[in-house]
Amino acid sequence: MLDLNSLTTPRRGFLGRLAAGAAALGLGGLVAPAEAAAERRVAPRTPANPEFEAWLNKMTGKHKMLYDMPEPNSGFGFAWARIFLNTTNETYGTTDAENTVVIVLRHNAIPFGMKSDMWPKYKLGEFFKINDAATNAAAARNPFAYVKPGDLPFPGMAVDELVAKGVLFGICNMALTFYSAQMAKKTAMQAETIKKDWVANLLPGVQVVPSGVIAINRAQEKGCAYCFAG
Repeated sequence: MLDLNSLTTPRRGFLGRLAAGAAALGLGGLVAPAEAAAERRVAPRTPANPEFEAWLNKMTGKHKMLYDMPEPNSGFGFAWARIFLNTTNETYGTTDAENTVVIVLRHNAIPFGMKSDMWPKYKLGEFFKINDAATNAAAARNPFAYVKPGDLPFPGMAVDELVAKGVLFGICNMALTFYSAQMAKKTAMQAETIKKDWVANLLPGVQVVPSGVIAINRAQEKGCAYCFAG
């Protein structure tokens, strides 16, 4: 019977014989780096942003959808998020908590992640060209947060309502940095002060992510399907 063990050379034994043979040929200096590389173990990298990683690790639902919102687009991303949850639950018998919806606010959609107090203070409706649907004038408050019943076409599509149902919101740090600098040019304030104020007044449940694009990439790596919402 063929003895398989006799055909198997232990790894360390093989490397030792390789080194001995190389030494006889005067090539010992070439084998040492190779042996060291074979023994090397790469230590796992520690994430640079644990809050971001914790946010990503919440994407564990049975059905996962990501809405990419670079523009306000009349808040359609919020409506589609609510519709996705409603129709998924109706079709597959799930609940909101069993599914994952992610909304990434970036570029001109970042005001939707801020409390209404910020809107008149910085004239966000005028700056980002977001109008109040009722008056068609520049919005003086966040039209998708803490709304009255009947203010929006779909019940449960306001940011605070979606957060309460487990929807994950990410807001682009690069956009916050860029637009606070642009705002500073229009005011007597410093860009750093504006950005700090914006971040301190994000709606509960809105997570600052390193950039909108990396959040979109990582959410898809977590299994979320992609939908352009703006």
